[in-house]
Amino acid sequence: MTDTVTTSGKTSSGERLADWFDGRLGLHTLGRRYLRKVFPDHWSFLLGEICLYSFVVLVLTGVYLTLFFHPSMNEVTYHGGYVPLNGIRMSEAYASTLDISFDVRGGLLIRQIHHWAALIFLAAMLTHMMRHFFTGSFRKPREVNWVFGWTLLLLGMFEGLFGYSLPDDLLSGTGLRFVDGVLLSVPVVGTYLSFFLFGGEFPGHDIVSRFYSLHVLLIPGIMAALVVAHLILVVYHKHTQFGGPGKTERNVVGTPFLPVYLAKAGGFLFLVSGVITLVAAVATVNPVWAYGPYRADQVSTGAQPDWYLGFAEGLVRVMPGWEIDVAGHTLVLGVLIPVVVFPLLLVAIGVYPFVEARFTGDRREHHLLDRPRNRPVRTAIGAAWISVYLILLAGGGNDIVATRLHLSINSVTWAVRVSLFVVPVLVFTVTRRLCLGLRQRDRELVAHGRATGVITRLPHGEYVEAHRPLGPAELHTLTEHEHRDRSDHRDLQPADAQPAVGGSGVPAGQEDPQP
Repeated sequence: MTDTVTTSGKTSSGERLADWFDGRLGLHTLGRRYLRKVFPDHWSFLLGEICLYSFVVLVLTGVYLTLFFHPSMNEVTYHGGYVPLNGIRMSEAYASTLDISFDVRGGLLIRQIHHWAALIFLAAMLTHMMRHFFTGSFRKPREVNWVFGWTLLLLGMFEGLFGYSLPDDLLSGTGLRFVDGVLLSVPVVGTYLSFFLFGGEFPGHDIVSRFYSLHVLLIPGIMAALVVAHLILVVYHKHTQFGGPGKTERNVVGTPFLPVYLAKAGGFLFLVSGVITLVAAVATVNPVWAYGPYRADQVSTGAQPDWYLGFAEGLVRVMPGWEIDVAGHTLVLGVLIPVVVFPLLLVAIGVYPFVEARFTGDRREHHLLDRPRNRPVRTAIGAAWISVYLILLAGGGNDIVATRLHLSINSVTWAVRVSLFVVPVLVFTVTRRLCLGLRQRDRELVAHGRATGVITRLPHGEYVEAHRPLGPAELHTLTEHEHRDRSDHRDLQPADAQPAVGGSGVPAGQEDPQP
């Protein structure tokens, strides 16, 4: 005996294909769970999207450039579209860069887009991390994601260094000479490190091909994996949000991923790509033809690294040229001390979540963001770190500052040295006092309301200004952090004990039923 199943109509090919994939990959279940995930609305969340979209632009333009670039230091005689350098001996790397710029259709625009996207990518990453820092979103359970983002920033800096060293022009060669000096300053093993990196005496014959492998294969692969892991953790932990009416540690208030957020994200992708392309079309960056090919006996005037490594050069420029002899070895402290301080400034960012948790004893989960004024010490520390970075960035261009402002370069250098120890302390103190003042103003608003500008004379002759009480929404925004600070640890149960938010990002019990 057999059963016969009748259907009122045939299924479409699209439905059959969807059923085929769902039976093997579970796409329908995943879609129902995550496509309705809620994303909060706030302009600061766009900083992370700028990072992601500029990274996409970098990958696409980088693939195009690899089709025409020759990572070789073999010498050739140039005969190409840039007439002033015809007949000049140069490396294949530099010659191919000139060909991309002048002979490949659209090559110069793609080069410029690639370089500008790198600058914007790193700027967006640093700003994105500072947003997380000042709002406290790095706290439990997001410490690992903070470390992922910090690692991306660190890798991006070195990826940029390797990238602008590839053309083998006079500017990038000057930067590599700086790298060689840093390696040589390392006690005992410095010479070996230099020979290992450059394949012999500087500049050697292998550095471009080695940097090329790192730049187009190893580091981008690691960064892509970290980006995926970063996004997975964002989905897993759910988005943070600023406090407000209806917003708690247990829910997310915003718009669903599909269709609202997806439409916004798609439009923003084209907007970011369009702005990068526009900037690349009208603003020249890294005109390698103006510098000429690298020669070890020459150096370009006004040589400056890209902004994200300017503070590293500033450390070396403002450091006195001290040298000492220890056990028969000469230690060049003028370079060695900056080599030690440089990673310490970066490590301070990476380990901060763990340091704050240790000193505050805070082991709770946090899904609501802080207003920076409500955490005066943390905000002051972040502002002081930024001041150190900006001072060293100015120190890295002390020759340019002295030339443009008609000052003595020694005066500029000493000003940077003094500022490096004085300004961060002043910035910390002033920022902390500003935060405390803003908190006090918030308390007065809560207690007395907002001034209306209406002056009333009392019967006994006193003049007073009328105040309008704050609405419930404003009162909640200004006071909710105090309620959170007073809450006991037991008020917030661990996420694995009682999940308060479903996979779709809405409170438990309000999700779509699962099949």
